Amino acid sequence: MRLFVALDIDFAVRERIAGFMAEVQKLAPEARWVKPESFHITLKFLGEESPERMQEIKRALGGVRSLPTTISFGGTGFFPNPRAARVFWVGITADAQLPLLASKVDEALRKLNIPAETQPFTPHLTLARGGERRHPRGGSGRPQWRPGDKPRDTFRRLQESLAPQPPPDFGTITATEFFLYESKLLPSGAQYTRLASFPLSS
Repeated sequence: MRLFVALDIDFAVRERIAGFMAEVQKLAPEARWVKPESFHITLKFLGEESPERMQEIKRALGGVRSLPTTISFGGTGFFPNPRAARVFWVGITADAQLPLLASKVDEALRKLNIPAETQPFTPHLTLARGGERRHPRGGSGRPQWRPGDKPRDTFRRLQESLAPQPPPDFGTITATEFFLYESKLLPSGAQYTRLASFPLSS
């Protein structure tokens, strides 16, 4: 089972971002665009885990104590950089509770010998991928620039169109729970299934 921990996104924000995507997809037709129903904010990618470990993982996540977090969505960008773009994303700004939550999730799962994160938590919402290298454990985290990266044309027209425009604002949510998901890789794209929810309470 390929597992990850994430926050969900409110319907209104999801619809605004979906509308934006519908307008710009034609500018990068070769990219692999994420389905709006799959939008989420990844807190931790676990990778392959056996079904037998599921209860341990749920217990560990159930012990995480954190407050609700307010998150705003706006602006766009490219990883690892515009010249060698492999991922097109929407920016996320949040209060201090979001990175704290990610840290607590990481720590809870590290006790189960799930590898700790080596990069700082940088929340973003992936909209499209253009041939990026995969996460070292098979996920789709933020790709890093590496020597030998060459200019890519997948997102060139999209970049030229967005450059003179003001950054889009998609709205703000308050997350009051987080989720454990299973990811299945299908020919039509990744399919995400919620396995458990965990409350964030004051």
